[in-house]
Amino acid sequence: MGRGRQKAKNTKVARELKYYSPATDYSALEAELGKPEENDQYVDKWADLYPDEDEDEKTE
Repeated sequence: MGRGRQKAKNTKVARELKYYSPATDYSALEAELGKPEENDQYVDKWADLYPDEDEDEKTE
């Protein structure tokens, strides 16, 4: 016994979390994510740091 009050508290908190919807600033989200360029999708920005695998095979 004695779980009624605790269960009611947990239910209240769960409902508050379920139906809580903060205001979303979409312009700030867009600025943070940035607009991807069409060609940037497949560009490896770290490629210059490592030699190509094909070059390694030729030297062996």
